[in-house]
Amino acid sequence: MSTSGTANFNPSFGEIGIYAFNLIGIRPTEILQEHMQSLRMAANMLLSRWNAKSPNLWEVSLFTQPLSAGVSSYSYDPAIVTLLDTYISILNTDGSTTDRLILPVTRTEYASYPNKSMEGFPTVYWADRLLAPNITLWPVPDGTQTYLKYYYVNQIQDAALQNGAQLDLPNYFLEPFALGLAARLAMIWAPSMATAMKAAADEAYAIAYDQNTEAGDVFISPMISGYWRT
Repeated sequence: MSTSGTANFNPSFGEIGIYAFNLIGIRPTEILQEHMQSLRMAANMLLSRWNAKSPNLWEVSLFTQPLSAGVSSYSYDPAIVTLLDTYISILNTDGSTTDRLILPVTRTEYASYPNKSMEGFPTVYWADRLLAPNITLWPVPDGTQTYLKYYYVNQIQDAALQNGAQLDLPNYFLEPFALGLAARLAMIWAPSMATAMKAAADEAYAIAYDQNTEAGDVFISPMISGYWRT
């Protein structure tokens, strides 16, 4: 059996845009400047929607924030969509590190703490998702902790037409992107095709999203003791 021997298919955003226009009946020779303007906007609006459906596993990274005694709040990059696993890392005298997971709390729960300046080993954090976001630890680090580390989901990089730029997507999300893009362009340039294209786009996205998971076991054990003791 003869095959290509490669697994490098990764067309540019421009090529995928032309394909999306083809799907709604607009041929390459018919594409005008105004088509390209709507293409760029539709693509980035689609990526914005996908950011809201995080976590997108290919955008997950680990950040290390040095801690200072008595400092509870630390800013983080506005391009971060959401924080994931978060932990405190202690540098031991032998050069090794000890990590302890900390858990998120809501604004309401953080507000309920009577002594927000109490120092100790942080056990929880509150992520204040402002346009300039920050993470606040409680108790406040007392200086015996070295780093705050957290996994985060970053925004998908913008779709750009210049210089044959490619998309910041894995291979299995290329078809959902092309169909989703075609559905949005159909709303502008081929309204009669918009419903059918959206159905195709939703199906392709659901298939890709099922692949966008981590393998792992989940164990659920029933509690057999009573809630109250007499």
